[in-house]
Amino acid sequence: MTPTVNTARQILGRLPADAIALGTLLLALAGAYSWLLWPEWQQNPDLSHAFFVPLIFLLLLWESRRHGTPRWVPVGLWPTLAVASSLFAGFAFFALAGLFAATLAWTHALVTFQLALALAAFLLAGLLILADTRWRLVPFNWISLTAILLWLLVAPLPDGTYARITLGLQQWVTGGVLQALHLFGVPARQHGNVIELATTTVGVEEACSGIRSLISCVFAGFFFAGWLVRRPFRRIVLIVAAPLLALGMNFLRSLTLTLLANAGTDISGIWHDATGFAILGVTAAILAGLAILLESKEAAPPSTPAPVPSERPRWALRFFWAAAASTAALGVFYLANARPSIRHDLPPPALAALLPVRAAGWEVLTPTDLYRFSDILQTSHLMERTYLRNTGPGQFTQITVYVAYWAPGQASVSQVASHTPDACWPGSGWITQPAPADDVTPTVPGLLISPGERRIFKNSAGFPQNVWFWHIHDGRVISYRDPYSVPALLEIALQYGFRRPGDQFFVRLSSNKPWRELQDEPLMREILTNLTRIGL
Repeated sequence: MTPTVNTARQILGRLPADAIALGTLLLALAGAYSWLLWPEWQQNPDLSHAFFVPLIFLLLLWESRRHGTPRWVPVGLWPTLAVASSLFAGFAFFALAGLFAATLAWTHALVTFQLALALAAFLLAGLLILADTRWRLVPFNWISLTAILLWLLVAPLPDGTYARITLGLQQWVTGGVLQALHLFGVPARQHGNVIELATTTVGVEEACSGIRSLISCVFAGFFFAGWLVRRPFRRIVLIVAAPLLALGMNFLRSLTLTLLANAGTDISGIWHDATGFAILGVTAAILAGLAILLESKEAAPPSTPAPVPSERPRWALRFFWAAAASTAALGVFYLANARPSIRHDLPPPALAALLPVRAAGWEVLTPTDLYRFSDILQTSHLMERTYLRNTGPGQFTQITVYVAYWAPGQASVSQVASHTPDACWPGSGWITQPAPADDVTPTVPGLLISPGERRIFKNSAGFPQNVWFWHIHDGRVISYRDPYSVPALLEIALQYGFRRPGDQFFVRLSSNKPWRELQDEPLMREILTNLTRIGL
């Protein structure tokens, strides 16, 4: 052990003080981002691979020095401008993340993805400096760039992007399984992402869409391509093979579960979970084996010699420390203006009290199977009531109100926002319809109601649903309408401050009638009056 320790001390003793400080700061930024995302990684099964990224990051940097191409950044104007540009991008992404956090919260996927971009930009600037030909500390090669890229693959995807990818995968898997069943002579038909068999039905949920294995396999593909494969073309082959393998294996899993269900096997328990973990393990093993087969077995390039202090890249370092100081000052500004939670330590609300049990002239229905979604939604505080009233022969008015609650820290804002009607309804057979230009949003005289999101859906039978929904965080509705206007975000930040963790509500109102036919109903006034008490 002694020679190893002495060697490490000798190497550290030869490192320039600026290089030690720069490397320490970059590692601190990566550690801070890991700390921020750790709860998300624990709660989000799509990011189960993220726990390994700090270790993999250090492993790849070590591998880039030992076996990577010793490529160094030359001295000149353009490399210095590249450092400055990367630092500016990092500062800009961090600033935007803070502005988005003023209205969307720090744990929203859009904010954490902006922070991932900021971290990657700062790491790239640091790499350009450490790979400077005057220092030659970390080579600028594929392996070190992969170490930076992997940080982008452990951040949750923005909710809109995630919903579109998931919905597309659900439709593809469901359609493919249906065609395979027909080839096998199994009678079946499709309703959205639900396959109706002779004796049962099988639904392709978000987790079964393949999004989880797709993200994990892309991560593994880049990692194995950087760690095990040396030739550029073979790296491309492995990276392209990763998502194709993930989609193919998930299709086989879905088909297998459907055939088991058709044979009378209960697939909701151990079969479902066991096949899911097996698919991830087998896919990762196949990728690792493919990477080993693609490795050319050529002699590795000589290891990088120990660094010898020489002239400092002065301008690049000046840009770096200026950007670091500016980012730190902006972070202090965000922290200083973070408003305390207004609903801290409050007991869970009585959701049933928000929705009337009886209403004159209305039939009230309360579902008893709502808690089957508790595991997916990560909350057991759920309430839904449907109000029905006959308005003539074959005519009726339907109003459904759904409310869910999460205590502070129970789920990230990103996870709550990922279960909107945009993500869930199309998979159940509902088709999105364009909203009319003269559409009216819920308003009641005497009540101040925040604008909600508006959607219109129709099912295969042509039955319409006018949908309004609100995501409430710490007593205030999250604004999804204009999240890309920097002046509007800055105005919200200066007026309300930047958000801290708080409780969350999700409220959905749906009806077969437009709002102009509902706005004068006493029932709607009572419901909306109750909902304003939780922040609507």
